[in-house]
Amino acid sequence: MIEHIKPMDIENRSFQIITELLGDRKLDPENAPVIKRAIHTSADFDYADNLVFSPHAVAKGIQALRDGCDIVTDTQMAKSGINKTILGKLGGEVHCFMSDPEVAAEAKERGITRAIVSMERAAGLPKPCIFAIGNAPTALICLHEQIACGKLDPALIIGVPVGFVNVVESKELIIASDVPYIVARGRKGGSNIAAAICNAMLYQIMR
Repeated sequence: MIEHIKPMDIENRSFQIITELLGDRKLDPENAPVIKRAIHTSADFDYADNLVFSPHAVAKGIQALRDGCDIVTDTQMAKSGINKTILGKLGGEVHCFMSDPEVAAEAKERGITRAIVSMERAAGLPKPCIFAIGNAPTALICLHEQIACGKLDPALIIGVPVGFVNVVESKELIIASDVPYIVARGRKGGSNIAAAICNAMLYQIMR
């Protein structure tokens, strides 16, 4: 039967259904809001299994946001999906350098992806950053290299690129690192998931 639900209640009902369909599955209370928002965004319950978290990654991400950190994305889609009103109230902003003509020109000249050049630029930002990567595994590889040589110390890496080439391998690099991370293990992910994870943390601050 069709459920008649007021527009303002649709999201709440969606989360009720997600909880019902998870059944007896026990989620870590700290991670549950992130997992459920990823499922809400995608209708894919695999995220209950493939999202992996470093110890207290969500709490560390929330604290960084409370402290006014910025967010760096690898797509305009992810940037568009993040709740910038809440982020702005906390003193943060979202950066995406992928459409910058100078980034495109440098990437072409060096024969590398724009994602790599974008992450190199992001490493020079003056504030601590959360990196929300939903598309480009080369962004994760570059972040790993920047961390290894001491040029970058991210507040949190959200590693959820989707695809086939170097996707699994790049995510495993982040899992093996010493930085806080939330990673969608395997091939699944996307810019919508990256934005959803950011919003899951932001909504916990402003609820």
